[in-house]
Amino acid sequence: MKLVTGNSNPQLAKAVAKYLNTPLADCEVKKFADKEIFVEINENVRGEDVFVLQSTSYPANDNLMELLIIIDALRRSSARRITAVLPYFGYARQDRKSAPRTPISAKLVANLITEAGANRVLNLDLHANQIQGFFDIPTDNLTSAPVMVRDIKEHYDTSNTMIVSPDVGGVVRARNVARRIGAPLSIVDKRRPKAGVSEVMNIIGDVEGQSCILIDDIVDSGGTLCNAAEALLDQGAKEVSAYITHGVLSGTACERVGNSKLKELVISDSIVETEMERDTANIRRFSIAPLMGEAIARTAAEQSVSSLFD
Repeated sequence: MKLVTGNSNPQLAKAVAKYLNTPLADCEVKKFADKEIFVEINENVRGEDVFVLQSTSYPANDNLMELLIIIDALRRSSARRITAVLPYFGYARQDRKSAPRTPISAKLVANLITEAGANRVLNLDLHANQIQGFFDIPTDNLTSAPVMVRDIKEHYDTSNTMIVSPDVGGVVRARNVARRIGAPLSIVDKRRPKAGVSEVMNIIGDVEGQSCILIDDIVDSGGTLCNAAEALLDQGAKEVSAYITHGVLSGTACERVGNSKLKELVISDSIVETEMERDTANIRRFSIAPLMGEAIARTAAEQSVSSLFD
């Protein structure tokens, strides 16, 4: 087995390699003066089972091209099987036609990864489960719920905790966490008048006196979480925290979270940490490296991956 990575999240790649007790393969990924990406695999991969760990996060297009070119280089080097390991799958929010004459970019990216030469895909908490069907190759969508639950039990009194979905679309994800810790579930009813803007309309469920934990897959601008936290506190919640898998945190998101009524925002290391994020007092991280590493090990050994989440 070989583990290869680009430049998107070297810290996570090193943590996964440490878990697997497997060194990262010697792979050179650099840019020419005109920003073209060049890849060279500096060791033999002929007949090997190769896993390419690369989040297609900011800068999304550069990281996506790195992934595609690494896969192509491995295919042309006669790797036996290539698995694209995507802790964060960029373009996932463009999973349907949101208006006339708009693209379904998630499907396009899935086609690119397949055509580049990937034989399998490992994802983590896809924005929509149906994106699995966009790939014409075997695809495993891992969930960070077990890791979140372990962290919640370590840091919170679950006897007085309510799990909250920040919108109707995330109910299944939030219910999965609530079931694992035996907590009640509440839902925030919101509407989105335009991209990047959300308005809370109503809270479904009695949150008075509860320590509320919002569960979601992506935090981008932070508006949804901060508005939901304010609405929950207005309804009598004792305190509000949030657990998110992918911390996109674009623009002034860190500042917004830091000035919000959120007690804590806990995010995974699927996307590389920024300096602004490190400087925000109420943002904390949990690692998904053991989860990704175990899924890679089981895939390499042709064992069940789904049993990780039983």
